[in-house]
This record gives sequence, structure tokens and C-alpha cells, in this order.
Amino acid sequence: MDTVIQATDNYGQCLKDSAFGIKSEQSDMRPKGFVEVFDVTEDGNKTLVSKSNLVLYQGREFIGERIFNIDGGGSVDSYKDMFISWLGVGSGGAPEGNPLVPTAPVSTDTGLSQEVPFNAVTVSYGDFRGGNFYKHPFDLVNIEPDPANSDKYLICKVTVSIGVDDCNGSNLNEACLFISSTTDDSHPGPFYSFAKITFPTIVKDSSRSLMFIWYIYV
Repeated sequence: MDTVIQATDNYGQCLKDSAFGIKSEQSDMRPKGFVEVFDVTEDGNKTLVSKSNLVLYQGREFIGERIFNIDGGGSVDSYKDMFISWLGVGSGGAPEGNPLVPTAPVSTDTGLSQEVPFNAVTVSYGDFRGGNFYKHPFDLVNIEPDPANSDKYLICKVTVSIGVDDCNGSNLNEACLFISSTTDDSHPGPFYSFAKITFPTIVKDSSRSLMFIWYIYV
């Protein structure tokens, strides 16, 4: 069985240019979106669950510093030489007593609540600690037009496949995109969180692969 997880981050309503300030009805807007989780059976049937995701405070610091090429004086010394480059997964996104009802991320989260390693042998992965790799590289990144909205946005589409050898025996219910300075597989960090999603718990074993499709609208 394959599970496809689609994450959408929308900037269109929160990063608007204005010479006269932000209107009151937009004052609480922030980078956020939703997650679509598809269980795909062999006959093509899909089961869909949608949950919220969020661009975290560290991610917003990163956006501001990269846009203006400055050191913002925030929680990290400098993001100027970093980029969104890795995916991590975890098991702390839902309470043990209610695994199908995930806890929504908040902007002050700085990563996963409970990290889950991918495996101990795939040397193309990153963040090797305690005998395991904790960060997965991206399979593909595309920048595409958005014809569904009259090309109003550009879509940065990140695809990551979690294979049959990854995360087996784990209950997965959260994921993060991480910022770092390189995609070198020997890279030890540091890693900073850009955006986080939580979703109903998926029991990962060797019979199941997962696909994360993360859409960032800019």
C-alpha cells in the first residue's frame, strides 16, 4: 500500500504588498495551509483526511532574512546561506490515547515533537546520530505555474518518497521541512524547522511506502 501525503502552504493571503498597512480583517493571517493524506490501495481507491500545517516562526525569520539578504537578529545567527533542504518525520503529532486526532502545530514549534529515524544504512540521508539517519533528502523540487488560480501564484512543489525500508515499526503522525546550508549527505547540521504538519497516525511497516507532496505557494 502507498500513502500519499499532500501538504499545502499558502502565502497569498499573508505576504501582501501594501503602502497603507494591513487591513484589520487580515491582522491574524499567517503562513498556513492544509494537509491531504491519501491511503491508496492497489485498485486505486483513495481515503482522504485533511489536517492543518503551519510555516513556523523560524521559517518566517528565514524568509525575511533571505529576501533582504540581512541578518535579522532573530533566534538563529544567520539564515543567509541556508535553504529548505531536508524532510524529517516523527511520532509526537498525536496523543497516544487518540492517535487519529493529531495536535495542530503552533508557530513557536522548533521542530518535531518526537523524532523518528529513517534507517541506519542509506548513506544519502542526512543527520546521522546514534547509528541512524534522521533527515531525508528531497526527491524532486519543481516550480510550476498555478493555472487553477489564473496563474496568480507560483507553486514550489517538493516531493519526498519514504520507502519500504524507512521508519518501520514507527507510528508516524508529524513531519517537518528543515532548513540547512547543504544537501551533502555527510551534513551533521545544524537544521532549523521551516514548516510542520501533523496528520492521523500511520503505522509504518515494510509493506507500506509513503509519499509527501508539499506545495508552497509564492
